[in-house]
This record gives sequence, structure tokens and C-alpha cells, in this order.
Amino acid sequence: MDTIFEFLFKYRPILFQEGDFTFASTWPSLLVLGAVAAVTIPTLFTYGQARGDSRKGDRTVMAVIRLGLVAVLVFILFQPTLVLTSVVPQRNFVGILIDDSQSMRIPDEGGVSRADFIRTTFGAEGSELLTALSDKFALRFFRFSRDASRLNDMSELSYSGTATNLGNAMVRAQEELAGVPISGLVVVSDGADNSGEVLAESLLPLQAGGVPVYTIGLGEEELARDVQVSRVEMPRTVLVGTSLVVDVIVSHQGYSGRTVQLLVEDTGALLASEDVTFEGDGEPVVTRVRIHAEDAGPRVLRFRVAPQEGERVTENNVRDVLVDVVNDAEKILYFEGEPRWEVKFIRRAVSDDENLQVVVLQRTAESKFLRLDVDDADELAAGFPKTREELFRYRALILGSVEASFFTHDQLDMIADFVSQRGGGLLVLGGRNAFTQGGYQGTRLAEALPVFLDDELSTSAEPYYGELFVAPTRTGLTHPATQLGEDNSDAVEARWASLPPLTTLNPITRLKPGATGLLTGGPEQERDRQIVLAYHRYGRGKVIALPVQDSWIWQMHADISLEDQTHEVFWRQLLRWLTDGVPSQVAAQADRELVEPGQPVNLIVDVGDSAYVEVNDGNVVAMIRTPSGDTMTVPLDWDVEQDGHYEAGFPTTGPGLYEVSVNALRGADTIGAALTYVNVAPSDEEYFNASMRGATLRRVADQTGGIFYTPETVANLPEDISLTGAGVTLTEERDLWDMPILLILVLGLMAAEWGYRRKRGLI
Repeated sequence: MDTIFEFLFKYRPILFQEGDFTFASTWPSLLVLGAVAAVTIPTLFTYGQARGDSRKGDRTVMAVIRLGLVAVLVFILFQPTLVLTSVVPQRNFVGILIDDSQSMRIPDEGGVSRADFIRTTFGAEGSELLTALSDKFALRFFRFSRDASRLNDMSELSYSGTATNLGNAMVRAQEELAGVPISGLVVVSDGADNSGEVLAESLLPLQAGGVPVYTIGLGEEELARDVQVSRVEMPRTVLVGTSLVVDVIVSHQGYSGRTVQLLVEDTGALLASEDVTFEGDGEPVVTRVRIHAEDAGPRVLRFRVAPQEGERVTENNVRDVLVDVVNDAEKILYFEGEPRWEVKFIRRAVSDDENLQVVVLQRTAESKFLRLDVDDADELAAGFPKTREELFRYRALILGSVEASFFTHDQLDMIADFVSQRGGGLLVLGGRNAFTQGGYQGTRLAEALPVFLDDELSTSAEPYYGELFVAPTRTGLTHPATQLGEDNSDAVEARWASLPPLTTLNPITRLKPGATGLLTGGPEQERDRQIVLAYHRYGRGKVIALPVQDSWIWQMHADISLEDQTHEVFWRQLLRWLTDGVPSQVAAQADRELVEPGQPVNLIVDVGDSAYVEVNDGNVVAMIRTPSGDTMTVPLDWDVEQDGHYEAGFPTTGPGLYEVSVNALRGADTIGAALTYVNVAPSDEEYFNASMRGATLRRVADQTGGIFYTPETVANLPEDISLTGAGVTLTEERDLWDMPILLILVLGLMAAEWGYRRKRGLI
């Protein structure tokens, strides 16, 4: 379209956008208007008086055509002119920023890489674009990837940068050129920015300084054929022996209908594999892979898809994820309000699991309690905890059949705070004194639950009793808490279908907004009538509702064989999930999952006291052990903007896992300790989402007053900067009277009148 416009109107559209229209004729306006009247009035009079074979309509049409011809000629006589402001040659500077990252090596259609365009356009002697720019501007070159620096020779470009910080590069170039007249910056890149910084903030100084940015986008906006492991959703820390269901997002372009295999490996050993079938181009596929965390210690798991035929980029077929498999004992408090079989069978289910310690407090009579698996004689000696410090020492809490009136108002608030503030896990079981039947309606605990308690049957005066055949929901088919040890959704569904029914005294049918149902139950042919297992996030923690009273039937029913482990597996999975992600008093992690060798690590530590109140006056120190065995001590400083938040950086050298041990003290008292790991390895991030980010480059150009180009349109860059750039400028005029469109209009109107006369037989 621009080519057609330039042919008709002599100049490209941008000149009309930037210029001001005026008439340059020196003739007196009255003289010109008089001449127009001298031509127009006789024309109208002549056509008005003409008779013969012509009709009034014919005379009107011919008069309009003739007047149009006169108007075009008058327009030409007034000498239309475009007034433009352009920069003074060789008086202004232009900064050229060249992307020096790994993504420049990616080949586009035809096998030509993005780096080849840079070499040809900016590095080759006699380049037309470079010559045109040099004739008009003083050029300064910069290279950028993670950082930006001056570029003195094109041979310095290595295209090895493993990250791109586009915003920092533009700001750095502007600062380098401060004090000289800048016409603009030219950014040659694919538009990738994986720095994690907000690009809009970097544009503010450019906008304030009136520096336009002209972007040249390299690469295809959509790769023709590519497979990418886009994301892996996996916890950073898991208990040893935990069965994980990991969500892996695999995207593709150009492989619709193809089935590929996703492999999960641990230092070369195959842990799992899953078939992935691609559908429409560009549609990501969420694949759930089941992994069993067997060996304790830090693990770097590799998720990969084999390179496919014709694939442009293969480096993005692999994702490495660090997970710390810990061999800790998660301490859970189970408070039961009455003697019942659930206590015995839950304890039996987890008795062989060394990573779960279920401490039981069972009320046997008024103010009488049975304590099981406590650490010492003082633990829970006064019954259910009365202080936050006492309750918050546990990682999770199970409430059985115990009425709300047993607790004081402060204890009910404390239980809710155990989840929302401490971040603990809460599991509420069914029973005759649970949920609505236990009088919890209107309490803080009811607020924390993932289900509503105001069901019609729940508020009925008549006791409720229901038999429930249990079935998983769609989410429950793949959730780690409801897998029952099976390897695929079909087997999970069949396993649940084979189990005998349970019973409930608590009719719960409605989920709260944002809550997720995992199991439902009801009559054998209507298994979705009631909620059996549901959860949601509540503050920092999670709350799970299991409104059944006798899961032990899955162990003792006549149809269940002695070797069947369903009940054991269910409770182990459920309690491991209940404690998953529960924070400790001292929690440490790096700000990035992957750090490159030689790059600093920013360590973040959150510290709370025994009541999980943020500690700002702690003495927090990290001990770093490098892969080579060297150690360093790093003190952390409190971030005054955030309570309990401490940060510090430490350097890295070679690749490998860095062990970070953190100790926090307050005065002479120890608050707690934390252990985490940092994976230091070369990054392939530049190869992910490797298509040209046209939207980003257009936004940069639009918001700074520049223009976006592709290699096909970049030839216009020198003239465009001359017209739209900043710096030292001059004013020039360009004639418009000789535009081809005007000649076409004159000839067209003359031909139209002649043709009309001929058609009407007036010649």
C-alpha cells in the first residue's frame, strides 16, 4: 500500500504525517479567484443555455465534470507545498543497538540466521543502509544482551549472550549519548526481553528526553515448525517417597496431529514418560506426568521432547528443574472429640511412613484426653493448645468429630490463623459433631472451610445419614492426593469405582467460589450428589474438607482383601499433600531457579518467631558451600520495606549445585534454620519463545515516537529518522503540484466528459 501511495502522491505517507500542508503561490488570491470566476461563470451559463439533444441531467453532469477539472487546475496554480522539518546532516547522533544474544543464531526461513542480516546490513563494507545513515548522522554502535556496552567493531559481536535486557540497553545508550544532539536510537533485535524487569519503566526516560526509538524486528513472528517445553509446574521441595503429579506445558507449531514422547530423567536415569498429542497449531498441551521421589537430596530433573523433523530450534525442547527431596518428619496434630475407629486406622495407615508423625489428642471423657505419639510428657498435657506458639509448632491440623462449643472463641480464631497466617494445613473430617452438626455455622472456622454449611439438609432438625459410593472429579483423576498409586486416569477411575461405600452424617453439597472438588459421592448411580473431598487456599495455607466418618471401611470391608493398600495409600497421599508447602519459621530461597556461572545470586530469607510474627531484629547468616567444596559466609540484611524479610547476594563461579545453609538468631536465642540449593548452569532461555516479538518492538517504537521496521522495509530508515528524529533541524519545502494523482485527475476528468458526450450522442 505504501508503494501505491508513493506512486500517486509522489512521497511516502510518513512525509504527509510529519509535514504541514500549505500553498506556495505568490499570485494575489483575488486575482486567482477572479480568474476562476471568469472561467466558472461562463461554463455554468453556457451549459445552462445549451439545448439541442441534451437534457437537463446531461448538462448538469457535464457542468460538474468541467467544474471539477477547473478545481484541479486551480489547486495546481496555487502550488500546493509540503513543509517539513528535517535534521541537519552530520549535526546529530544516532545510536545503533545490536542484539548480541544467542537467539540471533536462530535460522529463519531459507536457513539465513538473524545474525547474517546484521553482518550484511551493518558489518559489510558498502552496505547501502549503513552508507545512507552515515551520510546523514554521526553513528555510535552498542551491543547488548544481559548488559549493554559500546561496540567499536562488528567483529566483537559473538552472539553468545544468554539473556536479553532490552530496557537497560536503551537507557544505557541514552546515557552514553547524553550531552550531544540525539536524533534517535535504532534497536536491531528479535524483541526478546527475559530480564524480568518492567519494560515500560525503561521507556520513561526516553519519552521524557524526546528520544524516538526505531526498532528493526528480526526473525519470523511465528516459527513454521517448532516444539517447546514451555513450563514445568513442580514444587521446589517434596518429602522423600512422595508421588508427584507434575504439570508440563508443551507447545508446538507445525506439528498438528503428531504424537511425541515427553521424557523425565534424573541424571540420565528415566523416571517417567508420557505421550503428548498435538492439536491445532499454537495450542499448548498440558500433560500430567507422575513421578515418584525416592531418593533424598537435591535433584535436577530434566523434562525433554526429542527433536522433531524439520524443527528450527531444538534447544527449547528441554527444561531442567531443581527439586529438593527432603527426609523430614512432618508433625501433624489430630484432635478427635470422641473415641472412634478413624483414629486407629489413620494411625495404622501412616505407621510405616517415617516422614509423617501424627500426634493424636483424643477426648475420652469430659476434660479427659488420650495422647498418642507425643514427643514428651509435657506435649498436649493440658489438652488442645491454648496459645499460638503451642499450636503453630505443628505443620498441619486434623479436626475430627468435635463440637464448636468445645473451643473458646480465641481458639477458633487461632485455628483459622493457623492456616491464614502460619500457612499450615487444616483437614476437617466428618462426624456427628462436625460441620453444621457441630455448630460451626457463623464461626471463623466456617469462614475458612472450602464448602458452605447452609445446605437445606444440614440445617434440618432431622438427623441425616447417607451412604456414599465415591468417585473422583475430573480434577481428582490427576490430583496427587487421589491417585491411589495408579499410573493413569483410567486406572484411577476404575480403582475408585471398585471401592465399597462409606457413610456420612454431614450433607455438604456446595463449594465456595475458588474451591476445588476432588471426590464426590452418592448412590451408586448418582455419585456426584455430595462433596466427599474438597479444598481451597486460605491465606498462606490450605483447608481440606472430608465430610465422611468411616474411611476405615476401605480397609475392613469384606470385599477388600488383606493385601489391599488402598486405605494406607489414600491417607499417606492425603497427609503428605496436607503438609506440602507449609512454611517453616525460617524459609530461604534464591530469587531465580537457574543462575548462570559468574552471575550473582540474590538470596531471600523470611524469618518469623514461634507465633510466626515477622522478626526484624534477627541476626541472619548464610553459609554457602560451592560444588568444589569451598565455603563462604554471607550475612543478610533486613529489608526495611518488608517485615521479616532479609536479603543478600553472593557470587558464583563454576556450574553445579550450591548448598545454602541459613541460621537465624535473636540475641543468643536460635529462631531456626533453613537449607536450600541453587542450580548454577548455562541458560538456554534465549531459545524459548524464539519467534520475533513484533508486538513488543512496535510498542517501543509507538510509545517513543519511532517506527517499526522489518528487513524488507528498513531501507526507509535513514529518511524517516531525518524527518521524525530529534536534534538540530532545518525546514524545507517540497512541491506537490506535480503529483501524479493530479495529472491522472486532469486526464480522467477530460476523458470522462468526452466519454459522456459520446455515450449520449452529443458529439
